[in-house]
Amino acid sequence: MKKLLLLPALLFASATMANEYKYEITPLIGYNIAEGNLALDNYAVFGAEIQYNDVDFVLKPELSIFYSNADYDNGSDNDTDIIRVALNGVYEFSKIGSVIPLAKAGLGYENMSDSYLSTTGNKANCAFIDAGVGAKIPFNDAIALKFEAIYMNKYNDARFDSNLMVTAGINIAFGGFGQKQTTFEKPVVEDTKIDENKALEEEKARKQAEEKALREAEAEKKAAALLAIANGDDDKDGVRNADDKCKNTVSGDAVDENGCAREINLNINFENGSSSIDEASKVRIMKIVDFLKENVNYKMNIVGYTDNTGNTSLNKKLSQDRAESVKMLIIKHGIDASRLDAIGKGDKNPIADNSTQDGRAKNRRIEAELFH
Repeated sequence: MKKLLLLPALLFASATMANEYKYEITPLIGYNIAEGNLALDNYAVFGAEIQYNDVDFVLKPELSIFYSNADYDNGSDNDTDIIRVALNGVYEFSKIGSVIPLAKAGLGYENMSDSYLSTTGNKANCAFIDAGVGAKIPFNDAIALKFEAIYMNKYNDARFDSNLMVTAGINIAFGGFGQKQTTFEKPVVEDTKIDENKALEEEKARKQAEEKALREAEAEKKAAALLAIANGDDDKDGVRNADDKCKNTVSGDAVDENGCAREINLNINFENGSSSIDEASKVRIMKIVDFLKENVNYKMNIVGYTDNTGNTSLNKKLSQDRAESVKMLIIKHGIDASRLDAIGKGDKNPIADNSTQDGRAKNRRIEAELFH
């Protein structure tokens, strides 16, 4: 038995957006793809859907009705009128860009005016189940373009038969939600004064709590600074001299509990499209060379980056060239090549806004990762 191998995926994600209108009506046209068992040619579909939104539930009820005039596929002039009525629950997902995805499922009833029961096995009257997916593309808050694909399956005597219907139409929302009426008692002056005094007391307590938190934070900051001075921290890396095993780390570099650098921002920036190192950057690199000479147990990954200007693959190659330039300069000053690795990551991991000239300049950079 031939079947349409289609099962719509009803994907549940975030909650749907609130609808400002009670009703939605959608005139539709479409195309029905009939399973071979039905002995019908594929045919056009005309119909309408009306959806009711004023319910406190995730699924909104929808009534749909469709009409078609279908020809039998036996080559004759015989045809049949098909009317379908269905009641579905509709779930609308959160808006993605300008599109509102939706999913639906429900039950329906089909009537065929001339079913050729003895020849095709079709029932003149038959219930079916349906499920579908679709999307709405709003023009404004009340009018949208609506597309759907609906799978229908019915039990035709001793077999199950399927139809797939694809439709498009204009979705029109109307009937704003009514405003709930609220009755207010005449305010009492004494109660109002009490509420005002309470609000003032709560505001005062909040400010006092904020001031206390600021004082405590400042005290902790001062205590930390005094502790650093008392213990000594010559390279200003946050690790006291007595515990510092790497006493010449560059100020501002991230260090571990032993005071040894984990990550170093080399602050080497490049002109757009260039991998040349300027003289100011070479001074910075020499400090790294000195560090590696004094700490022979460390190795280094040299990571190059670009801004997002130009082709992604070309940016990756340019970032690799920049990393290699720094690596070769460090090797030139006496560091074994086996301790260094150059990596180009192109325009990934920007540290500044690529939409500005200053931001793009900061993103054209070299960073280093130290490890044992």
